[in-house]
Amino acid sequence: MTEQSRIVTAERVIAADAAAIFELIADPAQQPRWDGNDNLVEAPGGQRVRGVGEVFVMRIHNGEGRENHVIEFEEGRRIAWKPAPAGEEPRGHVWRWELEPAAAGTLVRHVYDWSQLTDESRFARARATTAESLRASIDRLAALAE
Repeated sequence: MTEQSRIVTAERVIAADAAAIFELIADPAQQPRWDGNDNLVEAPGGQRVRGVGEVFVMRIHNGEGRENHVIEFEEGRRIAWKPAPAGEEPRGHVWRWELEPAAAGTLVRHVYDWSQLTDESRFARARATTAESLRASIDRLAALAE
């Protein structure tokens, strides 16, 4: 398996302002509304991300807690985090969102990068994350933002 095959990307133009789209992404309490992987159950309110180094928490479908360590942040343009089981260090995979102005709205790019994932027990789940599931998240975002 190549490193390139461990980076999954999907994108589309959403007919909405980048600020409105970004607000849905940067507020963890909103994420279960648009998660195309149907993995996120809930996140407490009041965790709106504002910068690198922050950690937001949520509960996933199997009842476990996740701590998401923000590693990239540019308001309205880019956000990325490394998830980890509660109380543990991140395992090396990254969820990234990039927003760019486009003629008909905002180009939204969603990337799942597991090229640095170290926990082999997570490889099957990582392989199951496809461009289609990333696109499902973007489509759900579009439905909320447009």
